[in-house]
Amino acid sequence: MTTPLERWVDEQAKLTKPKKIYWCDGSEKEAQNLIEIGIRDEKIDGTPVFQKLNHTTWPNAYYHRSHPTDVARTEHLTFVCHANKDLAGPNNNWMDPREAKEKLTKLFDGCMRGRTLYVMPYTMGHPGSPYAKDCVQLTDISYVAVSMRIMTRMGKQALDRIGSSDQFVRGLHSVGDFDPNKRFIMHFPDEKLVWSIGSGYGGNALLGKKCFSLRIASYMGLKEGWLAEHMVVLGIEDPQGKVTYITAAMPSACGKTNLAMLESALPGYKIWTLGDDIAWLNIGTDGRLYAINPETGLFGVAPGTSLKTNPNMMHTLKNTKFFPTLFTNTGLDRDTQEPWWEGIGTPAPKNAFDWQGKAWNPSQEAKMAHPNSRFTVSIYNSPTLSKEYDNPQGVPISAIILGGRRTQLIPLVLESLSWQHGVFLGTRAGSETTAAASGQVGVVRRDPMAMIPFCGYNMGDYFGHWLNIGKRLKHPPKIFTVNWFRTDEDGEYIWPGFGDNIRVLKWMLDRIDGRVEAKETALGYVPHLKDLHVQDLKIPQHDLEKLFAVHPAEWKQELENIERFLIQFGEHTPPEMWQEHKDLCAALNHAVKV
Repeated sequence: MTTPLERWVDEQAKLTKPKKIYWCDGSEKEAQNLIEIGIRDEKIDGTPVFQKLNHTTWPNAYYHRSHPTDVARTEHLTFVCHANKDLAGPNNNWMDPREAKEKLTKLFDGCMRGRTLYVMPYTMGHPGSPYAKDCVQLTDISYVAVSMRIMTRMGKQALDRIGSSDQFVRGLHSVGDFDPNKRFIMHFPDEKLVWSIGSGYGGNALLGKKCFSLRIASYMGLKEGWLAEHMVVLGIEDPQGKVTYITAAMPSACGKTNLAMLESALPGYKIWTLGDDIAWLNIGTDGRLYAINPETGLFGVAPGTSLKTNPNMMHTLKNTKFFPTLFTNTGLDRDTQEPWWEGIGTPAPKNAFDWQGKAWNPSQEAKMAHPNSRFTVSIYNSPTLSKEYDNPQGVPISAIILGGRRTQLIPLVLESLSWQHGVFLGTRAGSETTAAASGQVGVVRRDPMAMIPFCGYNMGDYFGHWLNIGKRLKHPPKIFTVNWFRTDEDGEYIWPGFGDNIRVLKWMLDRIDGRVEAKETALGYVPHLKDLHVQDLKIPQHDLEKLFAVHPAEWKQELENIERFLIQFGEHTPPEMWQEHKDLCAALNHAVKV
């Protein structure tokens, strides 16, 4: 008698018509075989899927070059297919589920001819965790199969957990013919189903990552009473050996991965890594918020990663403990067979291929590595991995950090007045664009909790869900905002960032443990400068004061922009958020009069 899983695989095979079906067991031997298949048999745009790198300098590392049109998440082709458009909200592209399935069924028909269909049973979260979810993805390329083995708990354990149940998340993926006009990532939240075709890029093709762990899982969390968040999870150990766990949500280019693996500039303080991208937050029996990282790997941006900016990540990439490590769309030294990217901290090789496989000329303005080139590596290789990483119950969260990138207005660190106020701080979070991104500098893109691209339902309801979670917590975490990017009159960053960010984290620990008071402003609580450990930084006093300066007259446009952002969610925006906006306006007006 066949199981629901076997029947589903057979149905998809009849649609996609592969040459053969292979069930992955998640073993190391299998990973090696899949790598060999990618080197020997499978090609993308005429190039083998994998190429062996120099194992003397980069142990167990392999190179992957994607299709030149397939280098990032394709947000405009990513859809959330709820039964009605209003539930998807203005933060998502929407398509009627029937229309979406009709469109994709035509594209998937016969798309795997001559290829292998890989069946990948996997668990997001520790198999012994009450918060873990069982999933299965199908794909037709070894790169995705190997990547999913790194990023998830794939294999027999997951298959055993699923057994004869039909309660598992389903994902169907094919690279198709890489035609951008036939590239779609469709989410069906009510069915816990994702269909993705036309892309092999991680964010589009590793369906356990953004597709399930955030878009589908956030909707599951709404229904089941938990949160799926785009957050770092880390532990901060103080000189006395006490470890405090926090999460942090930050949009891209705000230092999220660097924070997750931070090397402390303060003696006696250590950072322990539990995750650099995704946190699932559940309320424990003791009324506290607990976090697990559902992933087992790190899928990070290579450019800018170096021994100076993130030494622990560089050590992770060189570790040989867990096989393999993948580099995607970096440059490639033709003489040494080593990956290279801008910001790695070593001179560019003279004889190299760029990310498209073309001979690179140093006189060209073009980058050798694609700006979104990536590494995929097991989190178990990290020298800073927390001993609590595999705790099935997760870790208790004492603070939530909400970040953004603003050159003015927003203080270096701010503590919310309450949980509700903290949620409001999250709704207005955002970052200023760069000239490279939009042609204009300083345009603010709102990205609440860094979830705009990943929330699987109407974001107005998402704010309400956060409020409801807070009401159920007996011991809610403190909520802070950070902004490492405030500048002086010359446009130079005032705060040094990187390892010195531990100084801000230390102040948070002091607030959590009640060791220091704080100064109340119209925006929230900020530190008294005497309580911020900055004596050895040699930052002038007037610059330190600028990091926390609140100039009410400068907030007029910001308040209008926040109002416009909240209006778009209509009646879904909770009245509590409008009350917080009203209170902020009043507090700033009062500060002007004073």
